[in-house]
Amino acid sequence: MPEKSEPNGRLKTWFSFLLPLILLAVLLVGFLKYGPLGVFKADLPPVEKLAIQRVIFTPERIDLEVFNDGPEQVTIAQAVVNEIIWKFKMEPDNILKPLESGLVSIAYPWTDGDPIAFTLIASDGVTFEKQVDVAFLTPTADERYLKTFVLLGLYVGVIPVLLGLLWFPFLSRLKGKGYLFLLSLTIGLLLFLGFDTLAESILLTTKLPDAFNGVGLLVIGFFSAILILSAVSYKTEFHFAKKGDQYKAMVWAYLIALGIGLHNLGEGLAIGSAYALGEVALGATLVIGFMLHNVTEGIAIISPLTHGEGRIKRILGHLILMGLLAGAPTILGSLIGGFAYSPVYGVLFLAIGAGAIFDIAFDILHSMAKGRWLSVFTFTNVSGFLAGLLIMYFTGFLVLG
Repeated sequence: MPEKSEPNGRLKTWFSFLLPLILLAVLLVGFLKYGPLGVFKADLPPVEKLAIQRVIFTPERIDLEVFNDGPEQVTIAQAVVNEIIWKFKMEPDNILKPLESGLVSIAYPWTDGDPIAFTLIASDGVTFEKQVDVAFLTPTADERYLKTFVLLGLYVGVIPVLLGLLWFPFLSRLKGKGYLFLLSLTIGLLLFLGFDTLAESILLTTKLPDAFNGVGLLVIGFFSAILILSAVSYKTEFHFAKKGDQYKAMVWAYLIALGIGLHNLGEGLAIGSAYALGEVALGATLVIGFMLHNVTEGIAIISPLTHGEGRIKRILGHLILMGLLAGAPTILGSLIGGFAYSPVYGVLFLAIGAGAIFDIAFDILHSMAKGRWLSVFTFTNVSGFLAGLLIMYFTGFLVLG
């Protein structure tokens, strides 16, 4: 008898799962067919939204990448450049359905360095505008620009991190309160970096079309990083007792390098896209500023490794790998930002980087507390934490300068 009743039990389970979905589908069909939607459509004008996502400058031509961000189709009737109507071609055609992308091509003799204002006019008179402060030849994936963006990533990301790692012999001499000060300094550096990354991600959501739901991307990226790294930390925690504090410090250092690498990927995206659009003059002052600002990332990576009996000869290979893990993503970000930038990538990667950095900072703080959170508020720890915040704050001025 029990065996015969088992299929019936499964059917009941599936029916109880599907019933709300079936009723919801019936409700939606009824609303769309018999509900008040027709009244609203009759009385209200259509909602048209169009996002001009990117402006591409090539000799004697300008291309506008557009995206239909609204619930209604949009028909592009005219293109205006600097208050003058210009002929244009559009691919695939001048009618964009909801969530559809297109390319508006305008034959226009633009001049390098000039500001240009664009206005696209829909068939019903609705306008969509875009302002470019400085016209600048859009980079193409040739040898010249590949070298430029790779070198940019090296100077801004890889070299500063590796320079910071050179302080390992000096910092490894710190004992007792000096080591706790260094760990607290690391937490200060990481938290400042985390909030800075999160702020950049939030700011970038305003540039996303509404259809991409920038806040949703931010939340997914931020908490995905925290949950995944927390799972990794939980998994490796069982091995710490067997392999000792040295192994634990090594895992910490790699996780810090990973978090910083994700941050630098987002930073590279922003730098590469700004360079490609001509919005930032990446002169020697800016590069030097980034180098001085990012060298502190190397200190954050090696801080957990400065406590123990390890020797520099044994750890040199790990330091190089950590430096590349933290710095090399800047190169990748610069290439993507320069040749195929999208604010979607920027929001997602910056949010992932922020989540990873916050998770790692919390892990270090949790280990220092050892279950007694008030014990971390010593003068040494508070001084180190504030020093980390101030270092990141004042080196940030060098970037702006």
